[in-house]
Formats: sequence, C-alpha cells, structure tokens
Amino acid sequence: MEERELFPVANLSQDDLSRLVQAEESLREKTGEEIVLIAYKHEQSK
Repeated sequence: MEERELFPVANLSQDDLSRLVQAEESLREKTGEEIVLIAYKHEQSK
C-alpha cells in the first residue's frame, strides 16, 4: 500500500474545519510563523 493510500485527506465537518482554522490562527499569533495544519486519516495497511 502506498503512503498516499495510508494517509488520505480527512473529510471534516464544517465545525471541525473551523476548529482547525482557529488552531492555525492561534499558532500563528504565538509563533509569528505562517502555520498550516493538514488533517489526514490513518488507514491501517493490510
């Protein structure tokens, strides 16, 4: 199984996506860096 198959992009609800964006903004404020968070779901290899 290829790596991209092990870690497909997570399908997030609008509420969960908003929380992720808020976390990015909080980290940007604390670090002064452009932070981007990416959500993947982990698929177990067969």
